[in-house]
Amino acid sequence: MRKGSQGNSRNVGGHAPVHDPFSSGSMVVVTLGNPRDKFWGVILSLSGEGLSMSGVELASFEDLVLMVKDGESFSPAVVFFPMHRIERIELDVPDGNLPSLSQRFSAKTGLDPATTLSSPLSSRGSDGVAGALVSAAPPTKEPA
Repeated sequence: MRKGSQGNSRNVGGHAPVHDPFSSGSMVVVTLGNPRDKFWGVILSLSGEGLSMSGVELASFEDLVLMVKDGESFSPAVVFFPMHRIERIELDVPDGNLPSLSQRFSAKTGLDPATTLSSPLSSRGSDGVAGALVSAAPPTKEPA
């Protein structure tokens, strides 16, 4: 392996490193087989074994948008799909004049979908404020 080509970027033909578009934090639409289904969400991890992500079935996208917009609590599904079930992974990007699902989510809710879906414990109450997020860092004391 060439020096500087490790990690999430690679050096192509002496040019600047190319970012891996399917890295953790990327918004994607996944097409699954057996049974056939589509899932929208944020990549948590992608490996040879499969894909871990947080999101919703594509058929539930509009329901999720309405729940978030109305300030209802929600818990995105945190799922693992083994590689043999994955038919296709595509970046959630606009197609010509058609906005991506992430853009539609942001336009209707005012929130960033990757941030909103990235934590399994993210939930929103009636005040629209995100709930507690799991962190590896120890809790900090609040000023008195």
